[in-house]
Amino acid sequence: MPLNRDRNIETWDAEDVDAWEGRGTAPAGRDVAKRNLIWSIVAEHVGFSIWSIWSVMVLFMPQAVYHVDAAGKFYLVAMPTLVGAFMRIPYTVAPARFGGRNWTIVSALLLLIPTLLTLYVMTQPDTSYTTFMVVAAFAGFGGGNFASSMTNINAFYPQRLKGWALGLNAGGGNIGVPVIQLVGLFVIAAISNTAPEIVCAVYLVAIAVAALGAAFFMDNLRNQRSNLGAMLEALRYRDSWVMSFLYIGTFGSFIGFSFAFGQVMQINYLAGGDTAAQASLHAAQIAFIGPLLGSVARPFGGKLADRVGGGKVTMYVFVAMIFAAGILVGAGVLDDAQKGAPSGGQLGAYVVGFILLFILSGIGNGSTYKMIPSIFEAKAQGRDGWSREERASWSRSMSGALIGFAGAVGALGGVFINIVLRASYVGDAKSATNAFWVFLGFYVVCAVTTWVVFLRMTTQSRTGENVGRAPEPVTAG
Repeated sequence: MPLNRDRNIETWDAEDVDAWEGRGTAPAGRDVAKRNLIWSIVAEHVGFSIWSIWSVMVLFMPQAVYHVDAAGKFYLVAMPTLVGAFMRIPYTVAPARFGGRNWTIVSALLLLIPTLLTLYVMTQPDTSYTTFMVVAAFAGFGGGNFASSMTNINAFYPQRLKGWALGLNAGGGNIGVPVIQLVGLFVIAAISNTAPEIVCAVYLVAIAVAALGAAFFMDNLRNQRSNLGAMLEALRYRDSWVMSFLYIGTFGSFIGFSFAFGQVMQINYLAGGDTAAQASLHAAQIAFIGPLLGSVARPFGGKLADRVGGGKVTMYVFVAMIFAAGILVGAGVLDDAQKGAPSGGQLGAYVVGFILLFILSGIGNGSTYKMIPSIFEAKAQGRDGWSREERASWSRSMSGALIGFAGAVGALGGVFINIVLRASYVGDAKSATNAFWVFLGFYVVCAVTTWVVFLRMTTQSRTGENVGRAPEPVTAG
């Protein structure tokens, strides 16, 4: 695994156990992979923070000052999700085209655009709603970072370690959501909801750190193949579409609720008689907890999938999410049946239901992404006449392509959640209960789909128990 002065690695085979363990003159492959993983997490972490920056900014936007109502705020946080979903397609192929290190630097620096624009418009309360929407769209750059980061790290690790590595990379990135919400909380608690520019200033520094870290410590893998042709080839398989659909239920839930949870709680606190400043503070004190726990849970979902199979873990996750959504439905029905503000018990049920959904979606994120490389690893074994290197290269290429596509489709689930919540609040009931019913029904469909496609099959070599379970390592030669 030679490394030249341009930080380009010309040949990389993570399945070569001798090279991975450093039984030669070159640096141990695992050390190289670990170094790239660390800085990939940092860059992706900042990307997620910028992607979700408007979930924090809306807490600094009292309607009396910015003239944006609750329904308008749901669209504001949905816009970056939508743009980020589509950005994930080109970002998926960028690491192989430009190099993982090079693209991480560029993608980090691109985050300066939405951060500076957000800083400016938040200091101009009379800005038009259309301008706010355009600026929010630029935050979608942060959503694209996930696809390139995951595709890049997928190529660095052997099959037996992908679940943990991808889960750690994604989980560390996902934590960017609660971290920026914590930054917002500290600003609101210390100054009140009148200084959103401080949040933006903090992240200008974070972006610089991420770009410099990538420049000095990451590498480009030059023997990787990932292009739109590979993505189209991956989409020829039914399992690719099924995995993309399931990722709507896991990642779509995580990112959608991450952006909407604070708003839902703020609406409830305002209904309870809080002032705008009090409601912002109380919502911020809770909003970060769910994304934080969901992010921490993600690598453990991947590790659990390594041990018992991603299909099983994913199926049980969706069953549990049905139960968690049921808590929200129950609380919503009781809230709708009484006049006035929700009781303390109902608010507690809302928090518990959402927190459970965050944790479960985090576990599901890890297990579903572990299933992707396992599916193509199994398909590669059926390619008679191919060498081990050819099978490994094809499997990595297909997995990387699908990781990006599934990430894009999954992110659209976040748009769906915010639009459904908005429709529910502006409907006759003026509450989120109808939205909770929709979420519950969708999780039922996801659970049934997982069981039918990945657990009911009698041929384990195709999917079943082998999906998401790591194979034994192969020694070079």
